[in-house]
Amino acid sequence: MLRYVLTAVLALSAAPAFANDSVAELGTGGLVLSRSDAVAMQSEDLFISPEKVTVDYVFHNNTDKDVDAIVAFPMPDISGDPEEMPAIPENQSDNFLGFEVTIDGVAAKPELEQKAFALGIDIGADLKAQNVPFNPFGEAAKAALGKLPQTVADDWVTRGIIIEDTVDDSAGAKPNYAPFWQLRSTYWWRSTFPANKDVHVSHRYKPSVGGTSSVSFFYDGKFQGQYAAYKSRYCMDDTFESAVRKAAKNDPDGYPKYYESRIAYILTTGGNWAAGSIGKFKLTVDKGNPKALVSFCGDNVRKVGPTSFEMTAEDFYPERDIDILILDPSDNGNGN
Repeated sequence: MLRYVLTAVLALSAAPAFANDSVAELGTGGLVLSRSDAVAMQSEDLFISPEKVTVDYVFHNNTDKDVDAIVAFPMPDISGDPEEMPAIPENQSDNFLGFEVTIDGVAAKPELEQKAFALGIDIGADLKAQNVPFNPFGEAAKAALGKLPQTVADDWVTRGIIIEDTVDDSAGAKPNYAPFWQLRSTYWWRSTFPANKDVHVSHRYKPSVGGTSSVSFFYDGKFQGQYAAYKSRYCMDDTFESAVRKAAKNDPDGYPKYYESRIAYILTTGGNWAAGSIGKFKLTVDKGNPKALVSFCGDNVRKVGPTSFEMTAEDFYPERDIDILILDPSDNGNGN
């Protein structure tokens, strides 16, 4: 695929960062339809930035009969594993991405289905029986674990539902517990697609933006570490790499003074429609900071604004997901 990379005014950089100071991005995508045989995706207008993701669809019922279908928005799975640090925009809410949807301009109220798993086993009934909320990152869940009967807590530790976190030094030395289960959440609603007509559906949410406090693929004067994986995933080209080298050269410590922001969008579900492709596809990526560097894979990408880049295609079949790497100046652009 053709690659497009923006280079900007360079600033100084920080020392290299590794896995222990990284936050993982959660891949999130678009809508899934239960009747893909009858309804085609006429167009998809996708906007991605570190602040928001908006998607505007036009669906068309190709048949002579109205089609009733279930439309779903799968949220990314989140795990209570304390060793992981996923980027969750609103971690105290069940709607942790702030998901909203409209149908033909009218706000919809989708249902939220949640399931909790430990070792692949549905443990939702266990959590409900003890009044434990499903969100493993919510303070309410952690507070509820502190009220578990000891026999239940011991059983849940054995079953991999919770783990011992810390020990209270007060009398009795009661252990504290942390969630270890996985949460799977899906918003869904019933929708009617009138015969031979278009339906406009729009939704928006806050993306999960992963990050590293500095450039993880360049240090000690050369590209290394995660360089090979990044080059493939984000289509980094010579222009982008030259910008990183220049930033390192301008820094007394030899490090490019940027921090990473990473966004993952699951686009491949867009191929599950009646026509097998998206009639008209438009992608806009906005990097936010004019002095940031951005790299992502795409064909015929062009700059359309100080921070935004656009790609368009017709009869588009998504063969890969969208992964975006943004390098923001770590000194807020006050360097050379």
